[in-house]
Amino acid sequence: MEEHRPWGYYQVLSDETDYKVKKIVVYPGKRLSLQRHRYRDEHWYMLSGEAVVTIGSEDLHVKSGQSVDIPRGALHRITNSGTGPVMFIEVQTGESFSEDDIERVEDDYGRV
Repeated sequence: MEEHRPWGYYQVLSDETDYKVKKIVVYPGKRLSLQRHRYRDEHWYMLSGEAVVTIGSEDLHVKSGQSVDIPRGALHRITNSGTGPVMFIEVQTGESFSEDDIERVEDDYGRV
């Protein structure tokens, strides 16, 4: 089942006690909120598209086949910098995978 958001959508592929896996799609010109997590780390593997991933004060330009690691507590976001959708796999590991573990610092859609 897809969960739609203003920036795109995600689908939970696996939800286990010790990890969670999502497929995330970000529409062109859209970005996720600048956020951090207290209880989980994330690994993002890019499947398609071009994006800028912000981790802390660093901006990384990523494309299909590349990946980034986001440690718990790090401010981060992804911005679709291309003309087509960005698709990536997110693997969460840690103590909690609840959507309540999203602390939004900045958001284009008023969800702070």
